[in-house]
Amino acid sequence: LWRFGYSARLLKTNHFRTAASNTSFPAVWMVLAQYSGRIPGLSVVVKKNSFSTMPETVEDKANLELYSPHPEVRGMTLLNREAFKRTVVVPVLKVKKEIVNSLLKSLKHMVLQRPGLKRVVEDPEDEDSRLVILDPHKIPEFSLGESEREVLKQLNVCPEVSKYNLELTYENFKSEEILRAVLPEGQEVTSGFSRVGHIAHLNLRDHQLPYRHLIGQVIIDKNPGVTCVVNKTNIIDSTYRNFQMEVLAGESKLVTKVKENNIAYELDFSKVYWNPRLSTEHGRIIELLKPGDVLFDVFAGIGPFAIPAAKKKCHVFANDLNPESYNWLLHNCRLNKVDNKIKAFNMDGRDFLLGPVREELSKELPLLKEEQKTSFHIVMNLPALAIEFLGVFRHLLVGEPCSTAGLPTVHCYGFSKHDNPTKDIQERAEASLGTSLDGRCSTYLVRNVAPNKEMLCISFQIPADVLYKRPCPGEGKEQA
Repeated sequence: LWRFGYSARLLKTNHFRTAASNTSFPAVWMVLAQYSGRIPGLSVVVKKNSFSTMPETVEDKANLELYSPHPEVRGMTLLNREAFKRTVVVPVLKVKKEIVNSLLKSLKHMVLQRPGLKRVVEDPEDEDSRLVILDPHKIPEFSLGESEREVLKQLNVCPEVSKYNLELTYENFKSEEILRAVLPEGQEVTSGFSRVGHIAHLNLRDHQLPYRHLIGQVIIDKNPGVTCVVNKTNIIDSTYRNFQMEVLAGESKLVTKVKENNIAYELDFSKVYWNPRLSTEHGRIIELLKPGDVLFDVFAGIGPFAIPAAKKKCHVFANDLNPESYNWLLHNCRLNKVDNKIKAFNMDGRDFLLGPVREELSKELPLLKEEQKTSFHIVMNLPALAIEFLGVFRHLLVGEPCSTAGLPTVHCYGFSKHDNPTKDIQERAEASLGTSLDGRCSTYLVRNVAPNKEMLCISFQIPADVLYKRPCPGEGKEQA
């Protein structure tokens, strides 16, 4: 650097103006900005409130780094917020403070729009002026176009673009920008997560695991209200629908509160299943119900179908095999004051269908009249296994249906990796039921679970010849 003839006295100056003879200064200045904080004793070069008037055609490559943390954070596994500090050069316009608002409106498309960064800063050389920061990506060569110059002319503002040293810290970067800077180049970055109350739930890939604690802390820092970050460490258990998890950052408090479709729930996220991505699907099914309908929820969890159905004045029978889910279901019924409207069970799904469901249908369906509007719905939300349970409906009841309109409607969920998931789900349901559902079912795509893996819901009225076992002629008559 000393080859350029700059003394230590000049390097310590807070702000400078370029003289006509100092043609090599911009190059040196960029080097100093780039290496600030990396060379001992050099951090004093760039000051937060310093700016300089530069030739309008000079290109500054530091502009492209506005949204990138300091390059030396690459490979960091223990979060050091101070290491993210860097100073970048941005274009500014010097404006009299009384016309700042007019200029912001007129050049709105050119002004820096970066959350957390001020667009207007004080002019260190003139208390009556302000510096308006422009977006360096819109002015890559620090030169305004003709239309912008015309606007400035009308406002009586000098069109000369100056350079300003903008100090960026950890707080100025988004979580995705931080993680992209830390993880190895080209590796996938995880910045998305499921929010369950104060808990952020991640599904990290193997290459992200060495950085998991840093990732967790960044998620907490950048998301107000998140105080605990967990990572799933195994697949969901298909019996109790929970999974092992590791707390990556924050407090190890896994009992949390959530709100879905204006209904509050409480749960222990480490012991029961909860997926905030199913909120829309829960609401869709509830929309199908009318007051007075009967809902049988075979795999009820903590009640996201059962409780809103009860609030809609439906008669609800809710079941879950997981004792923890059953206890939280009871808790949430009390919390929402519907405990007297829901009959809860802690049984295997097949036993629930063969027991309480069969008993209720046997009692209620024969009483149903054609003009009655009551509908029976059976929700089976256990995508990994539910289709296998459909065989239980074969000859579940004995006799003749009094009304085909009263036949229960099943909403059964399943996963599919097939090229044609709709066809796959229908064929598997037909295999379990032992009958064709052509023209008698509808299939709804719930969500994409993973690449080439879809979650679907197939809905159909159970065919009478499947649900009912007709008694043989003379069966049940006394022998003469």
